[in-house]
Amino acid sequence: MAQQNVPSYGGQAVIEGVMFGGKRVTVTAIRRKNQEIEYYEAPRSEYKWANSMKKIPFVRGIVGLIEASANGAKHLNFATERYSMESDDDVDSGPSKLQMVLGVAVVGVLSFLFGKFAFTLVPVFLAQFLLGQWVPAGIPQNLAEGVIKLLLLLGYITAIAQAPIIKRLFQYHGAEHKVINAFESGVELTVENVQKFSTLHYRCGSSFLIFTVIVGVIIYSLFTYETLWDRVVQRIVLLPLVIGVSYEVLQWTNKWRDTPILRYLGYPGLWLQKITTREPDDSQVEVAIAAFLKMRERDQVAGKERLISAG
Repeated sequence: MAQQNVPSYGGQAVIEGVMFGGKRVTVTAIRRKNQEIEYYEAPRSEYKWANSMKKIPFVRGIVGLIEASANGAKHLNFATERYSMESDDDVDSGPSKLQMVLGVAVVGVLSFLFGKFAFTLVPVFLAQFLLGQWVPAGIPQNLAEGVIKLLLLLGYITAIAQAPIIKRLFQYHGAEHKVINAFESGVELTVENVQKFSTLHYRCGSSFLIFTVIVGVIIYSLFTYETLWDRVVQRIVLLPLVIGVSYEVLQWTNKWRDTPILRYLGYPGLWLQKITTREPDDSQVEVAIAAFLKMRERDQVAGKERLISAG
């Protein structure tokens, strides 16, 4: 059972490590080849307009995703550069550069802009040209579009998951979730304790991807279109609404996860996480714990410094 009034933290897997975001700072910990843990930290950028918009339902999700993408890019670059340096030192060992790029792509590309447009528009054309003769316009076409989008998403993730670097990335993803689950349950963050928890979490970005598919089918069915280009323009215009509603659904499923009946609403996202997370080893969990504790430590220091400067 999750504790009440516990701060909600989020994070993401990076090449050979994990990033966690606090209220004021974001911290990444990675494992170097010499087995040492290296840290990278960056302050969270704060904008008054963003803080105001994050209080507005259905708008805060879009703002939050833009901020998360901007903050996450710095940490992805840090981890990728460190990995690239070590790969150059020992070309014959470890995953290839192509696999490394794919590892960044699954987190970065799928996370926001390119991924959302590609996985929104490509299914429109496929549904129209492949099934247009047999599936009538309106709700049937919207359902077909949603199925195609889901198959593309699952196919893409399953395909790249075969690369060794992606498998390790997904292990670190699992380690991130285990640490969050352990923290929210109130246990001491030791490797032994953290390993007892699940690699799945209701608030994961993988769940958000699934909800955009489901929510999209529902929202698109509320509107009509005459031509293929009407349909394309409609999808682009409605994309912010789909993202905003999907974010709220993600938050609702997390809020209701301890309610016997309502907890099942989050299961589609958990099912996808069975692909995007893997069981981590103790060394990977140790890195995730280190990143989380460092984030908490730096967040508290930044908070005290702000109080002092304000006083």
